[in-house]
Amino acid sequence: MLAHRTGVIGLPLRLLAREVYDRIVKARGPSVVALITGEERIVPERAAYWVATTEAMPEVLADFVAIDEIQLCADPERGHVFTDRLLHMRGLHETLFLGADTMRPAIAALVPEAHFIRRERFSTLSWAGSKKLSRMPARSAIVGFSVDDVYATAELLRRLKGGCAVVMGALSPRTRNAQVAMYQAGEVDYLVATDAIGMGLNLDISHVAFESTHKFDGRRLRPLFPHELGQIAGRAGRHTEPGTFGVTGEARELDEGLIDAIENHRFQPISRLVWRNPALEFGTVDRLIQSLERPSGSEWLGRGREADDLAALKVLSGQPEIRDRVTHPKDVRLLWDVCRIPDFRGISPAEHTTLLTRIYGFLQTGGIPGDWLARAVARIDRTGGDIDAISKRLAYIRTWTYVAQRSGWVRDEAHWRGETRAVEDRLSDALHTALTQRFVDRRTSVLLRRLKQKESLVAEVNDKGEVTVEGEFAGRLDG
Repeated sequence: MLAHRTGVIGLPLRLLAREVYDRIVKARGPSVVALITGEERIVPERAAYWVATTEAMPEVLADFVAIDEIQLCADPERGHVFTDRLLHMRGLHETLFLGADTMRPAIAALVPEAHFIRRERFSTLSWAGSKKLSRMPARSAIVGFSVDDVYATAELLRRLKGGCAVVMGALSPRTRNAQVAMYQAGEVDYLVATDAIGMGLNLDISHVAFESTHKFDGRRLRPLFPHELGQIAGRAGRHTEPGTFGVTGEARELDEGLIDAIENHRFQPISRLVWRNPALEFGTVDRLIQSLERPSGSEWLGRGREADDLAALKVLSGQPEIRDRVTHPKDVRLLWDVCRIPDFRGISPAEHTTLLTRIYGFLQTGGIPGDWLARAVARIDRTGGDIDAISKRLAYIRTWTYVAQRSGWVRDEAHWRGETRAVEDRLSDALHTALTQRFVDRRTSVLLRRLKQKESLVAEVNDKGEVTVEGEFAGRLDG
């Protein structure tokens, strides 16, 4: 991208967008680099390079356009966004789609002018079978697919190995980065993660162990697809370092055909992309819903599951108090914008639509009142409590961070963007501290690391009889 005068890149994760933004800022300076995500917006006046999440990619003319992880065109929830970018976003001089080779037939059919370049993996990836947690090698990532499983494994690793870092999709980029930094620095030798590890994190991992090969995808519990297993297993062994993958706990061993596919990165080509009509009609709510549900007419493009924003639109438009207020196309457009607020809280669909109804009512009468928003943010701005309590508050503040980024929704936008971001940062730091306190035994971690390195240990006894080993409290001498 930096070989061009201007460029736009769309990335699948806010975490990854921030990482790429920081790298370009280091190379070109902050005055020419913009960052746009659902919850963050940094746009200098002379922006030439735009880094964004795929959903937030701006419609600007640029010499270069890139879309990362293009195979997400087949994702049931987000696929329609990636497919829209594949079909319509182009650079003036160069357009780059980055992702799995499974997309080759679909891209060849839908973008016939595309040229394909394949980059082989430098290192080998091999099957290592089943291992108990007690025999798990250092620099391993153990992958589970529920918060309870992740916490249980992390607790066990704390007792057996001195601790681990935790990476989950629900963590904020700041918390995730802090946990990853702890692992990368060698403070712990193990990482416990959900499938969030599959994208955007290039780590020093030698072995990936699957604690389960099934996941709940928001609708049902299903086996992981071969390409999903391959994406996660591929985290092991980066660049020229070989890696291994296997299973642990109650997970059943993989069959030979699946192992061969993962080792050689050969998966079934994607035959159908998730699509949603981008030509929306805002004359009435009914016309908007009809346009959203219109079929593509292409064998390559099919509608996915009903998205949360469309489901919310149907519920809100069915409420008499909302329908009576929607009398003009601009009202329909505003209602659609409100329905697109992600359900970060995840309490229930009914709770989410109640919040959307309240926000829509405020926006129709001039914007969200500052005192009401201040009370909502103040209820969240508390760093005490356990991991679950802090995680919930972090999910809640993301709603207001998103709202504050929408132009014209709140008075004093600069204040609320700064305030909500500051609250998110405080909660992120508190969550990192809570995770570390619960899942890292500093004493055991230091002792195991020093013993492994065959280094001498420095022990001290102070005037109170307190014994420390390598700066960590070990006990007290009496007598």
